[in-house]
Amino acid sequence: MSAGAKPAEAVNEKTEDRPAPAFPAPEANATSAPWWRGLDEGRLSFQRCGACHHAWLPPRTECPKCLSPQWQWETASGRAKLVSWVVYHHAYHPYFASRLPYNVAVVELVEGPRMMSNIVEADGRLRIEMPLALVIQRESGVALPRFKPA
Repeated sequence: MSAGAKPAEAVNEKTEDRPAPAFPAPEANATSAPWWRGLDEGRLSFQRCGACHHAWLPPRTECPKCLSPQWQWETASGRAKLVSWVVYHHAYHPYFASRLPYNVAVVELVEGPRMMSNIVEADGRLRIEMPLALVIQRESGVALPRFKPA
C-alpha cells in the first residue's frame, strides 16, 4: 500500500454513510407528455406520419422522414425484436451502479419504430432478432418501457 492510501475497509465505511443517488428522472415536455402518460396508463405509444405513414420514436413535432407536421399517436402491440445491445460494466450515473452489469438495447417494434430500452429476465442470453415482449416497469414512480424474451 502506498503512503496516504486508505485501506479498503475505510473506503467502504465512508461510502455506506452517503445517501443513495437519486433516480435520474426523465423530464416530459409538451411533445413527449402523451408518451409518458401512455406508459403510466400501461401502454407504449409511437407516432405515425399522416403524409408518408412512417412510424417513429422518440416523440417529436414533425415526421423525421418527410418533415410533415401531420401525425397521430398509435398504441404498439408490445411485440418487438432485438436489434443491438451493449452491456455496461461501468455506471455512467451513480444510481445505476448497484445493477452492474446491465444492458442497454435497441429494439424494433413490429410496427416499425426503434427505441432504446433494457432487456430484463434474459439471464445474459441475448441474440440479434430475439423476439421480445413489452414489460412496463416502475422505477421511482416512473413507468419505463422494458422488454423481455417472448
